[in-house]
Amino acid sequence: MSATPRGNKQGGGASGTLLPITLGLFVVVTALFVVQIKNEHRRLTVKAEALRVENEFLDLEWTQLQLEEATLAQQARVEPIARAQFSLVEPSAYQIIETQSDQGRLATPAADALADVVTAPGGTP
Repeated sequence: MSATPRGNKQGGGASGTLLPITLGLFVVVTALFVVQIKNEHRRLTVKAEALRVENEFLDLEWTQLQLEEATLAQQARVEPIARAQFSLVEPSAYQIIETQSDQGRLATPAADALADVVTAPGGTP
């Protein structure tokens, strides 16, 4: 019997150095992935901050546009412009507007309403 322990082989140098080399290679590859992930995280963080700033700017612009729309749609502004552009006048209470009906006779809105009431079911002929 020899004096060397059973699990320790003297001639297996290649298999004894393969494990440390493989582990070292895994450490280097893992370190490269960590660097790549950190770089991607920094890039995405900068992009997210830029989008946050753009979102705040667009919110401010939207608020200003809503205020401008409310200002432009006020009755006190719209009425004089409509009167000037379309020659609008306020009708008097007694003013009657005649329209041409489908049958060629002149009709007034009040006469048409009265005719509808008379010919309606349950109305008196």
